[in-house]
Amino acid sequence: MSVKPGPTGLIWMAMGAVVQLAVMLGVLHFRTEQGPAEQLAGRARRLALVGQMRAALDSSAEAEKSAVMATSDQDSRRFAAQSQSAAATLERQHQELRGLLASGPKSETDRLEQFTLALAALQRVDKEVLDLAVLNTNLKAARLDFGPAAAALKGMDAALARVAAAHGDDASSQARRIILLASDARIRAWRIQALLPPHIAEQSPRKMDELEAAMAAEDRGVREDLESLAALREAGGKPDLEAAASFYSRFSGVKARVLELSRANTNVRSLAISLNQKRKALSACQEALSALEEAIAREPIAAVPVNPR
Repeated sequence: MSVKPGPTGLIWMAMGAVVQLAVMLGVLHFRTEQGPAEQLAGRARRLALVGQMRAALDSSAEAEKSAVMATSDQDSRRFAAQSQSAAATLERQHQELRGLLASGPKSETDRLEQFTLALAALQRVDKEVLDLAVLNTNLKAARLDFGPAAAALKGMDAALARVAAAHGDDASSQARRIILLASDARIRAWRIQALLPPHIAEQSPRKMDELEAAMAAEDRGVREDLESLAALREAGGKPDLEAAASFYSRFSGVKARVLELSRANTNVRSLAISLNQKRKALSACQEALSALEEAIAREPIAAVPVNPR
């Protein structure tokens, strides 16, 4: 059963229709008041804006790639700032074009809305990529690994080599045990150091767990060897044994920091996002801009043939 609107409802319906008609007439009047020259100029301005938006989009993307691939915090921050600046320029151009198309043809406003949605998705991806890229945790982990960690192991290795060399001319079983313990500790320590670079480059947490488990097993062996050497009176060279233990303690502290930074994985994650989600989001924006550009170029203008492209 239908319900007829009352007098008040009819009045509001009539007022709404009048307002809608006034808006339509205003838009029509504005467009018909413009001659072909003004319409052409307006179209040229909109097309120029689309071209500028494409340039800003490309500039932001290139700077973002440079921020991801940079090898220092300073360069990462500089390229990230350039990417953000180009993105801000793009957003200003986007809003200007939105104003110009406020009363434009539906074909153009629809294409602009598609670009707006694609740009929003791109902006979310860009924020994540740049926030990660400037942290450079994998690069910092690698520097610690090949710098302080390697230096500490070198010191430990040299100290244990002196302990073994002191018993090189002794054929007793105890001397052989000392040499074997020292050699085993040296080999196990270098195995740990060799497992750090794969950990730094690894993306999978499960593989990181496996690498850390292997390091932990080697670490237990090193500590047992050092304790066994310290318990042997025949080992002698107490200063060298103490030095070896001190160097290994220093290495262990650096290693813990390396693993912490490696777990954050910001360089690996930012690169993966840049190569996957960013590439797709950027492509969607480029396609939306091309569709918008084509719609503007095909806009009919009185006494001017439509661009056939």
